[in-house]
Amino acid sequence: QAQLAESGGGSVQAGGSLTLSCVGSVSGYPMGWFRQAPGKEREFVAAIHGSGRRTKYADSVTGRFTISRDDSKNTLYLQMNSLKTEDTAVYYCEALTSYGLAEPLGSWGQGTQVTVAS
Repeated sequence: QAQLAESGGGSVQAGGSLTLSCVGSVSGYPMGWFRQAPGKEREFVAAIHGSGRRTKYADSVTGRFTISRDDSKNTLYLQMNSLKTEDTAVYYCEALTSYGLAEPLGSWGQGTQVTVAS
């Protein structure tokens, strides 16, 4: 799996929105977004099937975040709405061993920082 490059992070007020992008060899792979907040372990956020027709989310982001993909652009997206301070973290994209398990392959990139202010 080639290196993936995340972008689109930034600072935003609570209630705001951001869209993250992940460019690389994503076409056809099950893909996921993960995040790591300061002092906490990396956690699952969202996953999308290689077909793009199935998605799933962590309970904490369901209804607020949307994962999508455009394989023609080799790009994975994470639309984040109604952001909360607890969404503050470094966000990473990664290919998954399978959509069902949502286990990351583990070749992490640099990530992109999202900071949500109250």
